[in-house]
Amino acid sequence: MIVFIARRLVISFFVLLAATFIIFVLTALSGDPLEDLRQDNSPNKANKIADRTERMELDVPIPVRYLGWLGRIVQGELGVNRDGQDVAPLLGHALSATLQLVLAATVLAIVVGIVVGIVSALRQYSGFDYSVTFAAFVCFSLPIFWIAVMLKQYMAIEFNNWLKDPGIPPTVIGILTLLGGLIFGALTVGDRKRRLLAFLVGAVISGALFTLLSVTRWFADPGFGLPLVLAISLAAAVGFTVLSAGLRQRGPLYAALAAALIGAVASQVLAPVLADPTWLEIIGLALVTVAVCVGLGYGLGGFQRRQAITASVLTGLFTGAVIFVDHLLQAFDSYSKAVRGRPISTIGARTPNFVGDFWQLNLDSAGHLLLPSMALILVSLATYTRYSRASMLEVMNQDYVRTARAKGLPERTVVVKHAFRNGLIPVTTLMAFDFAGVIGGAVVTENVFGWQGMGNLFIKGLREVDPAPVMAFFIVTGTAIVVFNMVADILYAYLDPRIRLS
Repeated sequence: MIVFIARRLVISFFVLLAATFIIFVLTALSGDPLEDLRQDNSPNKANKIADRTERMELDVPIPVRYLGWLGRIVQGELGVNRDGQDVAPLLGHALSATLQLVLAATVLAIVVGIVVGIVSALRQYSGFDYSVTFAAFVCFSLPIFWIAVMLKQYMAIEFNNWLKDPGIPPTVIGILTLLGGLIFGALTVGDRKRRLLAFLVGAVISGALFTLLSVTRWFADPGFGLPLVLAISLAAAVGFTVLSAGLRQRGPLYAALAAALIGAVASQVLAPVLADPTWLEIIGLALVTVAVCVGLGYGLGGFQRRQAITASVLTGLFTGAVIFVDHLLQAFDSYSKAVRGRPISTIGARTPNFVGDFWQLNLDSAGHLLLPSMALILVSLATYTRYSRASMLEVMNQDYVRTARAKGLPERTVVVKHAFRNGLIPVTTLMAFDFAGVIGGAVVTENVFGWQGMGNLFIKGLREVDPAPVMAFFIVTGTAIVVFNMVADILYAYLDPRIRLS
């Protein structure tokens, strides 16, 4: 494996070297970097042209300019753009903005897409499978710019207007009730009578829930409160236990339930700390949560300590996430008043000159991230759902899966430990390219939402015929592609021992 990685690194270095030369030449030949100055009527026009010509080395051949750029790269410098600004700070700001925008969206799309795809494969030709397939094809077919514009209109402008009087009209409640019933029916496996019963239950629950939210005007001043936090955490404890160990042995379940209960109680004890914490304190609390949950799993797990530790840690972290979201929601009313009733933003990364506490500042970031992240998730989610479904269906028909079932292993063990791991191999390639690609920015999304990220840096450099920012963009994205492809190769060996042995 070490020899393979070393060989790949050497080959990738020469590929990057050739690619940088091609990109530099194409950028330099794409237009006239002095075009705007030639139309300038100011008295010092000649001096401006001379300064830019000297700064961009326009009086020397392009190959010589490339060698000069390459020499600066070896020295750790990215050069300056055509206006004399250092490219390194511009790249750092653009990369930070892009990662803030696309990282969370990509991770959510991967996690949710894989889970939905696997469930769809396990329930092939069911109502849920047909619904997921239809939704995936619709989302994949929609143009990203159209999705972005629709989100700005209805999820920002109209939603902000609605928050002034957040009552849900009866017609909308009826539609949401029908939609909830359809979702419950699609998730249910069985005959028509059973699915119809699930539809009725889902419709009643959805109708009652949205009616209650409308009557109590919950959206004006949202929040979970301790009872709901505890209920969600306990339900998550049962779910994580089923996934990690099953319910035959009680040890893992007791450990997970204890983690949920302790987390909910701790949120009240630590209320003064959580009133206005720092990210360092939040990370510290997360580490303490992991340590306590490991102890709970080890002490209560019995013969299934490893599975109990897994269920307990996942439950503890999930409970912490629910508490975090609860505090964000509780700060929503004050934040909304501070931004004049426009909490969902349509442009930029933050509200100019906004000052608030920890929760308000994070709500401000979330309000700016929400729409562009949703636009990216809707498109990526469809891709991961379809790939995961197809990969899982192929794996579930393999001989070793049928053998595992014939040996009497529980279905959870067959799916999680035998099928899921091998089903991830084709998806790993998609994940590697996706992560490497998003480093380059979401050009259309950034443009629609006014996000000053990597895509904007690249487009601006091309428009101004300025090789320095374009090459800085290419160095980052090209290196990311090489690194993530290497990570994919290593993950192949981990997921499939046959690859490692070969």
